[in-house]
Amino acid sequence: MASLYFTYSAMNAGKSTSLLQVAHNYEEREQQVLLMTPAIDNRAGQGKIASRLGIARDALQFTQDCDLVELILKQYHQRRIDCVLLDEAQFLTEQQVWQLTTVVDTHNIPVMCYGIRTDAFGDAFPGSAVLLAVADKLVEMKTICHCGRKATMSLRVDEHGNAVKMGQQIAIGGNDRYISCCRTHWKEAMGIR
Repeated sequence: MASLYFTYSAMNAGKSTSLLQVAHNYEEREQQVLLMTPAIDNRAGQGKIASRLGIARDALQFTQDCDLVELILKQYHQRRIDCVLLDEAQFLTEQQVWQLTTVVDTHNIPVMCYGIRTDAFGDAFPGSAVLLAVADKLVEMKTICHCGRKATMSLRVDEHGNAVKMGQQIAIGGNDRYISCCRTHWKEAMGIR
Protein backbone atom coordinates (compact mmCIF):
# COMPACT_ATOMS: atom_id res chain seq x y z
CA MET A 1 0.00 0.00 0.00
CA ALA A 2 1.55 3.28 -1.14
CA SER A 3 1.76 6.37 1.06
CA LEU A 4 2.16 10.12 0.66
CA TYR A 5 5.10 11.44 2.68
CA PHE A 6 5.97 15.03 3.53
CA THR A 7 9.46 15.73 4.84
CA TYR A 8 9.73 19.35 5.94
CA SER A 9 12.09 21.72 7.72
CA ALA A 10 13.47 25.21 7.66
CA MET A 11 16.02 25.93 4.94
CA ASN A 12 19.47 24.33 5.06
CA ALA A 13 18.43 21.13 6.83
CA GLY A 14 19.48 18.78 4.02
CA LYS A 15 16.12 17.98 2.41
CA SER A 16 17.51 17.78 -1.13
CA THR A 17 20.44 15.68 0.10
CA SER A 18 18.01 13.31 1.77
CA LEU A 19 15.86 13.10 -1.38
CA LEU A 20 18.91 12.26 -3.51
CA GLN A 21 19.98 9.62 -0.97
CA VAL A 22 16.52 8.02 -1.10
CA ALA A 23 16.72 7.97 -4.90
CA HIS A 24 20.11 6.25 -4.66
CA ASN A 25 18.73 3.68 -2.20
CA TYR A 26 15.85 2.78 -4.52
CA GLU A 27 18.14 2.53 -7.54
CA GLU A 28 20.62 0.35 -5.66
CA ARG A 29 17.78 -2.13 -5.34
CA GLU A 30 17.07 -1.87 -9.08
CA GLN A 31 13.90 0.12 -8.56
CA GLN A 32 12.89 3.13 -10.65
CA VAL A 33 12.34 6.61 -9.27
CA LEU A 34 10.83 9.69 -10.84
CA LEU A 35 12.52 12.86 -9.61
CA MET A 36 10.41 16.01 -9.90
CA THR A 37 11.04 19.68 -9.23
CA PRO A 38 9.03 22.86 -9.82
CA ALA A 39 10.15 24.86 -12.85
CA ILE A 40 10.09 28.03 -10.73
CA ASP A 41 13.13 26.84 -8.73
CA ASN A 42 16.05 27.16 -11.11
CA ARG A 43 18.85 27.80 -8.58
CA ALA A 44 20.71 24.66 -9.69
CA GLY A 45 19.66 25.06 -13.32
CA GLN A 46 16.48 24.05 -15.12
CA GLY A 47 15.29 20.59 -14.22
CA LYS A 48 17.92 19.92 -11.53
CA ILE A 49 17.76 18.89 -7.90
CA ALA A 50 20.98 19.85 -6.17
CA SER A 51 22.37 19.58 -2.68
CA ARG A 52 24.70 22.09 -1.07
CA LEU A 53 27.05 19.10 -0.68
CA GLY A 54 27.64 19.24 -4.43
CA ILE A 55 25.53 16.34 -5.67
CA ALA A 56 22.84 16.90 -8.27
CA ARG A 57 20.46 14.97 -10.49
CA ASP A 58 18.22 15.75 -13.44
CA ALA A 59 14.53 15.97 -12.60
CA LEU A 60 11.26 16.32 -14.44
CA GLN A 61 10.03 19.91 -14.17
CA PHE A 62 6.44 20.88 -13.59
CA THR A 63 4.59 24.18 -13.47
CA GLN A 64 1.71 25.21 -11.24
CA ASP A 65 -0.79 24.54 -14.02
CA CYS A 66 0.40 20.95 -14.66
CA ASP A 67 -1.90 18.05 -13.86
CA LEU A 68 0.48 15.87 -11.84
CA VAL A 69 -1.59 12.71 -12.23
CA GLU A 70 -1.39 13.06 -16.00
CA LEU A 71 2.31 13.97 -15.93
CA ILE A 72 3.29 11.09 -13.63
CA LEU A 73 1.17 8.49 -15.43
CA LYS A 74 2.65 9.54 -18.77
CA GLN A 75 6.10 8.79 -17.32
CA TYR A 76 4.82 5.57 -15.74
CA HIS A 77 3.56 4.28 -19.09
CA GLN A 78 7.03 4.90 -20.58
CA ARG A 79 8.83 3.07 -17.77
CA ARG A 80 8.01 1.53 -14.43
CA ILE A 81 8.02 3.99 -11.49
CA ASP A 82 8.44 2.58 -7.99
CA CYS A 83 8.48 5.94 -6.23
CA VAL A 84 8.01 9.65 -7.00
CA LEU A 85 10.44 11.99 -5.22
CA LEU A 86 9.40 15.63 -5.36
CA ASP A 87 11.63 18.51 -4.21
CA GLU A 88 10.53 22.02 -3.16
CA ALA A 89 6.99 20.79 -2.41
CA GLN A 90 6.01 24.14 -0.91
CA PHE A 91 5.53 25.35 -4.50
CA LEU A 92 2.78 22.82 -5.20
CA THR A 93 -0.73 24.17 -5.54
CA GLU A 94 -3.45 22.83 -3.27
CA GLN A 95 -4.96 21.04 -6.27
CA GLN A 96 -1.60 19.42 -7.12
CA VAL A 97 -1.32 18.00 -3.59
CA TRP A 98 -4.74 16.39 -4.05
CA GLN A 99 -3.54 15.07 -7.41
CA LEU A 100 -0.62 13.43 -5.61
CA THR A 101 -3.10 11.70 -3.29
CA THR A 102 -4.69 10.21 -6.41
CA VAL A 103 -1.30 8.94 -7.59
CA VAL A 104 -0.89 7.24 -4.20
CA ASP A 105 -4.46 6.05 -3.54
CA THR A 106 -5.58 5.07 -7.03
CA HIS A 107 -2.34 4.11 -8.77
CA ASN A 108 -0.48 2.75 -5.71
CA ILE A 109 2.71 4.72 -6.37
CA PRO A 110 4.46 6.09 -3.26
CA VAL A 111 5.11 9.84 -3.35
CA MET A 112 7.74 11.50 -1.15
CA CYS A 113 7.58 15.30 -0.99
CA TYR A 114 10.30 17.50 0.49
CA GLY A 115 9.84 21.18 1.30
CA ILE A 116 9.50 23.96 3.82
CA ARG A 117 6.36 24.67 5.85
CA THR A 118 6.33 28.43 6.04
CA ASP A 119 7.47 31.39 4.03
CA ALA A 120 9.79 34.16 5.24
CA PHE A 121 6.82 35.98 6.80
CA GLY A 122 5.62 33.07 8.92
CA ASP A 123 2.71 32.08 6.67
CA ALA A 124 2.17 28.55 5.45
CA PHE A 125 2.77 27.87 1.79
CA PRO A 126 -0.52 26.57 0.30
CA GLY A 127 1.05 23.30 -0.87
CA SER A 128 2.73 22.71 2.47
CA ALA A 129 -0.48 23.41 4.40
CA VAL A 130 -2.38 20.76 2.44
CA LEU A 131 0.50 18.28 2.71
CA LEU A 132 0.57 18.78 6.49
CA ALA A 133 -3.17 18.07 6.54
CA VAL A 134 -3.36 15.02 4.23
CA ALA A 135 0.04 13.30 4.08
CA ASP A 136 0.10 9.77 5.47
CA LYS A 137 3.50 10.31 7.06
CA LEU A 138 5.14 13.53 8.25
CA VAL A 139 8.87 13.77 8.91
CA GLU A 140 10.54 16.84 10.35
CA MET A 141 14.20 17.34 9.51
CA LYS A 142 16.04 19.50 11.96
CA THR A 143 18.58 22.26 11.53
CA ILE A 144 19.82 24.82 14.02
CA CYS A 145 19.71 28.56 14.58
CA HIS A 146 22.91 30.49 15.25
CA CYS A 147 21.98 30.32 18.96
CA GLY A 148 21.98 26.50 18.91
CA ARG A 149 18.21 26.04 19.21
CA LYS A 150 16.15 24.21 16.60
CA ALA A 151 15.54 26.42 13.56
CA THR A 152 11.90 26.39 12.48
CA MET A 153 11.76 29.62 10.46
CA SER A 154 13.40 30.94 7.29
CA LEU A 155 14.35 34.61 7.52
CA ARG A 156 14.69 36.46 4.20
CA VAL A 157 17.47 39.04 4.19
CA ASP A 158 18.49 41.78 1.78
CA GLU A 159 21.99 42.28 0.33
CA HIS A 160 23.06 43.98 3.61
CA GLY A 161 21.83 41.16 5.85
CA ASN A 162 18.74 43.06 7.06
CA ALA A 163 15.43 41.25 7.51
CA VAL A 164 12.97 41.64 4.65
CA LYS A 165 9.66 42.23 6.40
CA MET A 166 7.26 42.29 3.45
CA GLY A 167 7.11 41.22 -0.17
CA GLN A 168 6.16 38.35 -2.42
CA GLN A 169 5.67 34.96 -0.81
CA ILE A 170 7.98 33.35 -3.35
CA ALA A 171 11.49 34.71 -3.79
CA ILE A 172 13.89 32.03 -5.00
CA GLY A 173 17.23 32.07 -3.28
CA GLY A 174 19.73 30.22 -1.17
CA ASN A 175 22.11 31.12 1.62
CA ASP A 176 22.53 34.60 0.14
CA ARG A 177 18.82 35.39 0.70
CA TYR A 178 17.71 33.19 3.60
CA ILE A 179 18.86 32.34 7.11
CA SER A 180 17.40 29.49 9.14
CA CYS A 181 16.61 30.56 12.67
CA CYS A 182 14.54 29.74 15.73
CA ARG A 183 11.19 31.44 16.18
CA THR A 184 12.61 33.77 18.87
CA HIS A 185 15.33 35.14 16.61
CA TRP A 186 12.98 35.29 13.63
CA LYS A 187 10.49 37.35 15.67
CA GLU A 188 13.30 39.60 16.89
CA ALA A 189 14.52 40.21 13.33
CA MET A 190 10.96 40.82 12.10
CA GLY A 191 10.18 43.23 14.96
CA ILE A 192 7.41 41.02 16.39
CA ARG A 193 6.84 40.98 20.13
